[in-house]
Amino acid sequence: MLPAKHGAFRRGGCSGHNPKPAHAELVEARTDCGACLDKLGMSGAVHGPKVIIAGVDEAGRGPWAGPVVAAAVILRGKVPTGLDDSKKLSAKRREALFHALQASDCLIGVGQASVAEIDQINILQATYLAMTRAVEALGEAPVHVLVDGNRLPKWRWPATAIIGGDGCEPAISAASIIAKVTRDRIMTELDAAHPGYGWASNQGYGVAAHAEALIRLGATPHHRASFKPVKAVLEKLQG
Repeated sequence: MLPAKHGAFRRGGCSGHNPKPAHAELVEARTDCGACLDKLGMSGAVHGPKVIIAGVDEAGRGPWAGPVVAAAVILRGKVPTGLDDSKKLSAKRREALFHALQASDCLIGVGQASVAEIDQINILQATYLAMTRAVEALGEAPVHVLVDGNRLPKWRWPATAIIGGDGCEPAISAASIIAKVTRDRIMTELDAAHPGYGWASNQGYGVAAHAEALIRLGATPHHRASFKPVKAVLEKLQG
């Protein structure tokens, strides 16, 4: 079993990401997850098919609107090649990898924190809540959790934060893709219900067109009222 260690690790040149093919080729998953565990000195402690290591990442901390979404993934069996930080992948490539992961033997959990929860407990705590729900949704308790970033939720699973982990550890890369595609789909649906803000293309981020629409159309129930730009518009309208 991995040590119950909590900490942050900054990657320094990770291997294992091949050039991305047009289709999702499959390779056998490493049960020890990858290069970052090697550097942490943990990979020797994990062997065999029963080892359960989850990668966790989130999407949507920065936008002015919509939920924050997190995903947890345990790689098993054959997994698609070309897993990487979702932000480095085209939308088409993300969709292909999303479907390949869903069709694989990998365990996938998704969690969300609503706009109301974001406004009530702040975006950081809401992100941790979404991450916790994602791990709980896996259906199996992981032996260890690898989280992208430099901070960890206070939860019951041994965990390690890895700065840049979404571009380094395949399990975190997979979680990054699942979270990103899931949230993009949510924002596309919300865009259809609340046209004018451009959410299908800007995913709720504070781009110029979104800022202009917010002033012109006002805020929706899906805007994060605790975020300063949204709060400023609401106060102006109320004043």
